[in-house]
Amino acid sequence: MADARPFEYAVLRVVPRVERGEAMNVGVVLIARASRFLAAKMALDDERLAAFAPWLTPAQRAEIAATLALIPRICAADPEAGPIAKLSLTERWHWIVAPSSSMIQAGPVHTGVCAEPQSMLDRVFSEQVAVPESHRT
Repeated sequence: MADARPFEYAVLRVVPRVERGEAMNVGVVLIARASRFLAAKMALDDERLAAFAPWLTPAQRAEIAATLALIPRICAADPEAGPIAKLSLTERWHWIVAPSSSMIQAGPVHTGVCAEPQSMLDRVFSEQVAVPESHRT
């Protein structure tokens, strides 16, 4: 890997009852500072979330979906995504992956090297978040 550069990623998850710690993976955020790359990929299946946390109301699930939808926009520095989107690339990354006790949390940060950050984001998403065809009903 001649052009390989370091990257970091974290899996994003929904933790409906923080005190229980049970989580459903719903996205990945990846930063490759040398490439000036910060992006996130999300997939929230409302039916899966309803089965995983049946006590959540449709309004609560919609609020979770709306918050998750903001994360890729924050990564992309979309000026319409609020004040966090106006921070520097590194500050946005740290804000997204900072430990929290909210329903949306980042897992541990992992590191590696890659030549193509977008391809690595897609790969990690496929491995950590996407539900395999064989498991869909």
